[in-house]
Amino acid sequence: MSKKRGLSLEEKREKMLRIFYQSQDFFLRERERLGPASSTRIHSCARNQRQLVEIADQCNALKKGREESEKYNELKDEMAEYADNDPAAFEAMKNAILVTHAAANRWTDHIFTLIQRCSNNFPEVKEQLEHMYQEVICTSTDTAPYLKMSSKP
Repeated sequence: MSKKRGLSLEEKREKMLRIFYQSQDFFLRERERLGPASSTRIHSCARNQRQLVEIADQCNALKKGREESEKYNELKDEMAEYADNDPAAFEAMKNAILVTHAAANRWTDHIFTLIQRCSNNFPEVKEQLEHMYQEVICTSTDTAPYLKMSSKP
């Protein structure tokens, strides 16, 4: 005859929680009645339910005193006013600028590569491509098409 190992306390709690969620019923007498049907003993069913209720009470007790006060709301509003000068946000913007700068130069490389490839494959449109390049790219920027990072913040 093989001996069955009993459920651990944690397994019993999980089983009881599963029953709670399935039946949406939280009355102790009902739990005691449904406990044996779900292979849980009556006394362990009641004990587990009491422990679950105690845990919920502890959570509610810890929440007391953590309500937002007027002072907290005032400080929160003041912090929102200074959010534009946040050093972390400033660093994030600097990093975004670096990424954008690299992407712009990468796309400029792509444009040059495309122009060169089209000029090599279609020599008859080489002059049109050069004219279009001068018209669109060189007139839209006063300097060279590659972006340079300035040392100014």
